[in-house]
Amino acid sequence: MTDRQVVSRENWLKARLELLEAEKAHTHQREALTRKRMAMPWERVEKNYTFEGPNGPLSLSALFEGRSQLIVYHFMFGPDWEQGCPSCSFWADNFNGIPIHLNNRDVTFVAISRAPLERIEGYKSRMGWSFPWFSSNGSDFNRDFQAAVTPDELASGVAYYNYKVQPNDASDMVGISVFAKDDAGEVFHTYSCYSRGVEMVNGAYHYLDLVPKGRSESGLAYDQAWVRRHDQY
Repeated sequence: MTDRQVVSRENWLKARLELLEAEKAHTHQREALTRKRMAMPWERVEKNYTFEGPNGPLSLSALFEGRSQLIVYHFMFGPDWEQGCPSCSFWADNFNGIPIHLNNRDVTFVAISRAPLERIEGYKSRMGWSFPWFSSNGSDFNRDFQAAVTPDELASGVAYYNYKVQPNDASDMVGISVFAKDDAGEVFHTYSCYSRGVEMVNGAYHYLDLVPKGRSESGLAYDQAWVRRHDQY
């Protein structure tokens, strides 16, 4: 903030119009990228997965709730963790109001974690969240979609994540996976993103990108070292 440049209204407007042109170009690039994402080929989901919800066990197909598209947020909450990941909790604070809007565009939104349902429900209540959240405890789902590792992988310090083998020290990782169901009821995997790829759904980060100080993460031990669960600030 100390190296700010204060200029006249005329010069400020000139700078803003120059930035606007760059923002418009970025918007067009984002729209082109979205079209490429929508045109991705599909892969059939061959394995049967079972999830535990408040009303009992559900299949992956049942999670669609009669719609043709499903978004899964892989929430980092391991089977032996006492509470959910602080960073995923930061993301989840953006989720409460969106399911009804997505539902009206033929999309169902859910979060899925490996933690037992009872622990998920307790944490969800503590955080004041209402979005659908299911347990995949005992299922290969998170592992198959790069959101969890085996004990051997954890011990080795490396794992396949974000489409490459890389150093890793966590049992559960963040991600978003998208699925589609055709008229015959077959389920397909259409898209997944991980690591910084999930930033696109964090509205708070986008607001921080608008202000002079930005995210103010440089110099921290790691980018999100400042993040706390919203009841711990």
